Amino acid sequence: MPRFLSHKNENRILVMLAFFAISVGLWANFRQLWLEDNFLSVGQISRLLGFGTMICAFFALIAAKYISPARIKIFISTLLLLKVGVMLVLWGDNKQLGIQWLSFFVTADIICEQLITISIYPLLVTIRKDDILYSKRKLVEYLFRDVGVLIGGLFVGRLLFGVYFGYNVFLMMSCIFLFISYLILKSVSPTNATHKRVRLKGFTKEIFKDKLALLYFVYYFTGNTAYNTALGLKMLMFTNLFGFSPGAATTYFLVIGLLADGIGILCLKYFMPKNDYVTISIKFGLRFILYFIAFVSDSVPIILIAISWSLLISTAYENKTDAPYINRISVKNQLVFTNYRYVVGILGTANGLFLAGITYTMGVRYMLGLSAFLMVFQLLLAYLMIYIRMHNTKFVSHVDPSMRQQELGISSNEQAR
Repeated sequence: MPRFLSHKNENRILVMLAFFAISVGLWANFRQLWLEDNFLSVGQISRLLGFGTMICAFFALIAAKYISPARIKIFISTLLLLKVGVMLVLWGDNKQLGIQWLSFFVTADIICEQLITISIYPLLVTIRKDDILYSKRKLVEYLFRDVGVLIGGLFVGRLLFGVYFGYNVFLMMSCIFLFISYLILKSVSPTNATHKRVRLKGFTKEIFKDKLALLYFVYYFTGNTAYNTALGLKMLMFTNLFGFSPGAATTYFLVIGLLADGIGILCLKYFMPKNDYVTISIKFGLRFILYFIAFVSDSVPIILIAISWSLLISTAYENKTDAPYINRISVKNQLVFTNYRYVVGILGTANGLFLAGITYTMGVRYMLGLSAFLMVFQLLLAYLMIYIRMHNTKFVSHVDPSMRQQELGISSNEQAR
């Protein structure tokens, strides 16, 4: 396929992702407050978000079994339309819905959102695959999600042209951006895709033979649990425990998010340590130290500094922390592996949300303290994986041949030093 056509399809997917991310930023930022406004307690919200995230793991496994690479576009398109319908129901009848039906539709919304998110990179690799493209995809997602947050922060609580911009208005605006992303996706033409489904049982056996993949799954689960234990309920934390107004909390997250996007871009272009151990220490080691100090001191300024650093560094260095382990897998197995990865991540996120709901009542210091404890295991696993990837090539199996050569090349370079 001509390279310019490949780039054209890549760019269309990234534009589609941008509109989808704006939709997520508009709605997900206020979803916790919207649920609280609909008479759910913090405990109920925590359990609902955790349950919805956990149920998504089941559907991700189903998708991994039955969706071939050639059908990823149709799969995402269907989910986009389904999510639009669910959001319209929540927008139109949220005051008439009982708690059970409200919980059902919010759960469906979370499932659609998560499944769309996990399917975008497998769609991209049907066109081209490399570590930089993976980081570019993540940065587009983060940046335009923050654009959605910006729109919400500018207008929340205001009365303009006779319209009061409450949570329901942002729900409808989110729905509009979501539909635009669907229209853009229709113009995408995957070119490196097969209609053949991956044999899930055979692939699972092969993954279990790959010790590095197994370690990565444990690392990813631990990292998601640690992150969401500290920050899974951040909007409720800032409005209820720190006394921020919804607008002030949104502005804070917006500024931090935009700075994080800038840091992620700068790190990708100019500040990439040659030593992966240093990269992990910058991203996660400093976060652990700040969380631990915040837990010990119980000082609000230190807690805010710890949270701010965690958010600021969140988009940086994903081409080092995740991409090498994802891009090792061949294109035909990419959707299955990505879905496995997200199932693990979703379970970690759900676990973190449950832990956040428990420690929330005890105070923010305990949320950060428990997260710091979990990060000890995350850091140890990250350092171990780097060592295996660079020194123990016998652990490398079932990888994309090009990525195998890259890993072996890195290993020999390291040993030459």
